[in-house]
Amino acid sequence: MTDAFSPKSDELLFLALGGAGEIGMNLNLYGHAGKWLMVDLGVTFGDESTPGIEVIMPDISFIKERTRDLVGLVLTHAHEDHIGAVPYLWPQLKCPLYATPFTASVLRRKLEEAGLAREAPITLIPMSGKVSLAPFEVELITLTHSIPEPNAVVVRTPLGAVLHTGDWKLDPTPLVGEVTDEAALRRLGEGGVLAMVCDSTNVFVEGASGSEGDVRESLREVIGGLKNRIAVGCFASNVARLETITHVAMEHGRQVALVGRSLWRMVASAQENGYLKGLPEFVAEHDVGYFPRDKILMICTGSQGEPRSALARIARKEHPHVTLDPGDAVIFSSRTIPGNEKAIARLQNELTHLDVRVITDREEAVHVSGHPARDELIEMYQMVRPQIAIPVHGEARHIKEHVALARECQVPQALEAANGAMIRLAPGPAEIVAAVPCGRLGLDGKALVRLEGDILRHRHRMSFNGLIMVSVVLDKQGALLALPQVSLEGLLDGAGLADDASARMSEAVTDAIEGLSRGQLQDTEELTEVCRLAARRWFHKAYDKKPVTKVHVVRL
Repeated sequence: MTDAFSPKSDELLFLALGGAGEIGMNLNLYGHAGKWLMVDLGVTFGDESTPGIEVIMPDISFIKERTRDLVGLVLTHAHEDHIGAVPYLWPQLKCPLYATPFTASVLRRKLEEAGLAREAPITLIPMSGKVSLAPFEVELITLTHSIPEPNAVVVRTPLGAVLHTGDWKLDPTPLVGEVTDEAALRRLGEGGVLAMVCDSTNVFVEGASGSEGDVRESLREVIGGLKNRIAVGCFASNVARLETITHVAMEHGRQVALVGRSLWRMVASAQENGYLKGLPEFVAEHDVGYFPRDKILMICTGSQGEPRSALARIARKEHPHVTLDPGDAVIFSSRTIPGNEKAIARLQNELTHLDVRVITDREEAVHVSGHPARDELIEMYQMVRPQIAIPVHGEARHIKEHVALARECQVPQALEAANGAMIRLAPGPAEIVAAVPCGRLGLDGKALVRLEGDILRHRHRMSFNGLIMVSVVLDKQGALLALPQVSLEGLLDGAGLADDASARMSEAVTDAIEGLSRGQLQDTEELTEVCRLAARRWFHKAYDKKPVTKVHVVRL
């Protein structure tokens, strides 16, 4: 059977199934000569709109149907929104994995937890390395970001070279890892670049993003002015920040504790690859209490307000080993990811209620972004000089603004991409040539469910409208063997009120059943609907609400 979407030998395609029109959940595909190359496979996280679902990832239905043509998955760096979906979705793809050593270490631990370490081997690519994944030639270019070993991916075909930047910034003093290989970017630009698929996160931010070296100087001053116990919330993956905090703490006579499992895992991956060397041993969280309050600094997970994180449990006084007292301080050394504003504000208010001082990047220079601001984007366009700009890693307004910026930088073509939009980069002018199915999958316990399906819709209805459950027991002839039992969830406050409503709905259901013919009583589907409407109509008339109403019919 002919595949209408199979890339021809004389064309180069780009398709985002995640990360275009949103920040997070990155999944990018390049198509040429009948084959597909995947770059990144990440997650995003749930919020109030996804009850019961904390981890969200792209729907891979499109490429799952074409796994025989998928030559490999290249990972740009080790952030969750770029590698986090691999343990969940790789079993459906079973494609080769390619990553630099640090990214491979982080991913390997995830695969081990999923029981996939032996099934999903990772091929290491050295920094600035190359690999042939026919019909693609892949080259890595070292960049800087808020994690070790971030890479741009150069995808070469006979139709031209594409620079896929991943996440990046231009940091002259990253402190951990190499500086951006600007010479390689300029050489690439001089050789001709067909297209650049580029990070849009900070396109509205004027100037430059700032350097990790500047954060160290600021944290040195801030931490030096605090006298009691200090907690610092930051991303576990920001290895340079972990090193900065540790060095500054040591300068002020403090030991450093790691509070949160992800921090220990990230430190182990970093040390395996030669990072964080020469630091003293970190203190375990159960030993924090043995140190004087002015001699300990804790690095904690939970800077985004995650309810089960270390900082959140400390703020609720639920942590088994760590407490914060009046006069202590918490430094939020991280950015606020869009969508997390409420959770972070809630956490900071809880800490404030404990009379703990809260310090954020609004008061002190305790964080810099890992993404390029406008001046850095302009400099990248000047170095690479692509013929086509495809902004990704941004919401709709970021993408539109980035398109405008690319045109100001004299890029001949700039397209607004969205998830599912298949873009032909060559031959001819770049254009969207098809729309393919895309969507989101949520991790619901151990199952992956489509978020566009009925599950979340029903959960929202129950959470907003409440639930009525009706149980009806009949004999084989359709006669009631007992009064219908009615229970309410999330509807009435007070047992007496709920019991009265249940009794009255039971009467309404009984009356409805007694009005049915013998044939209707034998039709379970019709009987169920009659009972449902009787209970729901009574409640709506009494309380002006329309709860979700479920009926169980049992025949004995």
